Amino acid sequence: MVIIYSYPTPGHSDSHCHHTSATISSSSAFISFSSLYSPALARHDHFNYKPPSVLTEGVSPSRRSSLQLANATHQRLINIKTCGMEGKINKKETACEGKCNITEVLHKGKNCKSSVITINVGGHLYTTQRSTLTKYADSLPEALVNGKIQNTVDADGNYFIDRDGTLFRHVLNFLRNGELLLPEGFQEFQLLAKEAEFYQIKPLTDALTAKSVSMREGSATTFLEIIDSHDRTHGLRIYCNASDFITRVKTRIIQVSKSRLDGFPEEFVVSSHAIQFKYFIKSESGARLVLKEDNTFICTLETLKFETVMMALKSDFKLLTSLDSSKGSIVQSDALHFLK
Repeated sequence: MVIIYSYPTPGHSDSHCHHTSATISSSSAFISFSSLYSPALARHDHFNYKPPSVLTEGVSPSRRSSLQLANATHQRLINIKTCGMEGKINKKETACEGKCNITEVLHKGKNCKSSVITINVGGHLYTTQRSTLTKYADSLPEALVNGKIQNTVDADGNYFIDRDGTLFRHVLNFLRNGELLLPEGFQEFQLLAKEAEFYQIKPLTDALTAKSVSMREGSATTFLEIIDSHDRTHGLRIYCNASDFITRVKTRIIQVSKSRLDGFPEEFVVSSHAIQFKYFIKSESGARLVLKEDNTFICTLETLKFETVMMALKSDFKLLTSLDSSKGSIVQSDALHFLK
């Protein structure tokens, strides 16, 4: 028996059909449609085509039943393939959504309030605790990580600050330690002061100012002069252009007074750079005794001279005065000059 099948030709209307014929034996209970459909399905998208129409003129009822069963089976195969392809599409969509969700979470993670923060300063990455950056209220780092000001992020989602990334090392160390610790030979104080001003960290600005003053004083020449007029009117005068040395001399005098002083007597203070002892009397042994105005004995004038000279030598002062051997001991000299 000859069966004629027709199905639309791709790219044409339903009236333009492709016809295929096949011979079915009388004993066939099932017809495979792979020989009829496979070439068309392999070349074209089968989702866009209608199933073939089967012309069953002159076919007995039993054969018609077999053909209907074959048609139903083939339709189920197409449905299975369709579902399989839809499943792949759904899996791809699900995977894509998953990647998008993960990316979104990671992006949000950069801006969440994590205890550890990475900050990009001029291309240099620094990782530190949130508590370190928020140590000083109203500073720029504190305002940045707490969202008080608008922030800029780099391609990786890190906070970005367009400043000197190398100098930020010293800013971050100050936030961590609470004190200014700079490497030996550091010279960029002016630049670091500008960074401290930008980051609005006042304690760092104050520390840099104090450090600069200290360095200027340290680099300047220090001059020490000890003048002994051997006259009660002028007495012993100690002058030094470094006020911290005069302070140390005062402390030493209190120590050698054997607890007769609670503090250094203001009556001997000329300025922050000079002290002068006018009140003294000579003892029977010839020693000059330093007295306060109320006649309280402090120590001998020779002791003051000796202690001051020893402190100067220990502080790396160099003696400029040529000693007169006829005067005997150094403490007998009328004038001593030191330089450092």
